[in-house]
Amino acid sequence: MSRFPTMMWRGKGTRIMNRVTARLAARARPPKGLVSQPEPRSIGLFARGRQLSAGNFLFAGQLIEAPEASIWDIAPDQSETARHIQGCAWLDDLAAVGDHKARIKAQDWVYGWIDRFDGGKGAGWTPDLTGRRLIRWINHAFFLMRGREKVDTERFLISLARQSVFLSRRWKSARPGLARFEALSGMVYAGLSLEGMQQHVDAALSALTKDCQTQINAEGGVPTRNPEELLEVLTLLSWVAKALAEAGRDVPVPIRAAIDRIAPTLRALRHADGGLARFHGGGRGIDGRLDYALVESGNKEQPNNLRHMGYARLAAGRTTLIADAAAPPSGKASYEAHASTCAIEVTSGRRPMIVSAGAGGDFGPEWKSYGRATASHSTLSIEGYSSSRLGSSKRVHGEEELLLDVPDYVLAQQSTVNNATRLEMAHNGYLSTHGLTHARTLDLSLDGRTISGEDVLTTLSRADEKRFDQVRLREPEGIPYSVRFHLHPDVVASLDLGGTAVSLTLKSGEIWVMRHDGSAEMGLETSVYLEKGRLKPRSTQQVVLSSRAMSYATRVRWTLAKAHETPNAVRDFGTDDPTITD
Repeated sequence: MSRFPTMMWRGKGTRIMNRVTARLAARARPPKGLVSQPEPRSIGLFARGRQLSAGNFLFAGQLIEAPEASIWDIAPDQSETARHIQGCAWLDDLAAVGDHKARIKAQDWVYGWIDRFDGGKGAGWTPDLTGRRLIRWINHAFFLMRGREKVDTERFLISLARQSVFLSRRWKSARPGLARFEALSGMVYAGLSLEGMQQHVDAALSALTKDCQTQINAEGGVPTRNPEELLEVLTLLSWVAKALAEAGRDVPVPIRAAIDRIAPTLRALRHADGGLARFHGGGRGIDGRLDYALVESGNKEQPNNLRHMGYARLAAGRTTLIADAAAPPSGKASYEAHASTCAIEVTSGRRPMIVSAGAGGDFGPEWKSYGRATASHSTLSIEGYSSSRLGSSKRVHGEEELLLDVPDYVLAQQSTVNNATRLEMAHNGYLSTHGLTHARTLDLSLDGRTISGEDVLTTLSRADEKRFDQVRLREPEGIPYSVRFHLHPDVVASLDLGGTAVSLTLKSGEIWVMRHDGSAEMGLETSVYLEKGRLKPRSTQQVVLSSRAMSYATRVRWTLAKAHETPNAVRDFGTDDPTITD
């Protein structure tokens, strides 16, 4: 019997219980006031706040210009956009602006939420969204209550109490991982801040302590392997630790230990430009947020392992290379996972150079699927196939598509050879489809000026050879494959030397040159860069080395090196475009 109907029923039952519990929470005793208000620590985007204040709504890749409309009127109630809005993270953006117009807009929308949804209606009554919303409301409580009538203040406090009671009864239904961390952190915030809610703190801390031990592994990683999600978890735990300290309470040892495990891992996943590696649904993060979270963590430990949450990092001079050196998440943790095994990102100084297309969820389901494919990453892919396959019907909570067929063998090891740091990786993601294993070797010179790479498609056994031969019957001219290097939109690329090299000019003025050994055809193709906060995908290019696998072992060698006239360090005074609507 298929598990899909069971999963659908389970998701429907969860929604019903959330609604019932939310309505019962309306009987909660109203608090007399705020015992304390944790210092606002969430960082919003000023540019996005200005857009919201002007009535320009940018969600799921759609820009809606409606200066007089409420934020609650711009999306169908049960849509993904509506669920995103219900978390009230946009409060951070309006608070980042902080002027009278932004404050009035924030107040109108929050009190509008109370009018429409406080009795258990709408898409926002889930543990994770309620936790996220509670944290924002409490963080910005004075911003939201300033200048309001006493009756509004009472309504605001009563709603906080109802949401706190709801969380205390429904947090267990949150999916383990970020969703549950949000729910439990919201409970802690509410218990410490609202008079009459203190009894929820110990229960929340007990559950949070357990999740720190079960959901954050010894490497300081999470099951989804999403770097930006890991940053969110660190941010939440650091907020909880600070709020406990401000309330004169001890921070449980497992929470402190989890913070100390996560911080070095995030340092390892930080590029030279300060942004996070963009893998498995994560973005680079809001500028400054990673550094702020690391400072708030109080942990100064540097990474000392070769791999961090399954990623390998090579760094020398001004160059960082971060590679996905482990199998993708599997099962329920794969709801945003990408088929990116052995993919790389490269940054020089402040300038990203080699990237992936990125996570496309903000631009709709088609772009999300596009971003998850192997061809959307800087690695080798066999034409028409990804190294992991996306299931068409398996879903968690009725909405997220999972990776079903993932590599079960992934190798990664680092060493030092001939004035370079070497990373060797391999995966068997094409074994079942073509009998082939992809092996990739990367050398970063000790001065950071040269990356040398080799990509190999090979069989490893007689059974692999038989499978390869069967595929060759369908592909008599060889199995087509490409090694792709997606470029950041700020990189200007041009074919040189009769198509045997590509020059890459960075915004800093640095020039890098990519060459290959002649075993493939080099070309420039269009690509896209999927960036959160933008109205639409940004156009860019990709360097593509194309060839065909004719025998049991096929290889292509390439180099990416700074041009001789480019100094080791340049004065990079260029500014980044702050707009969010292009």
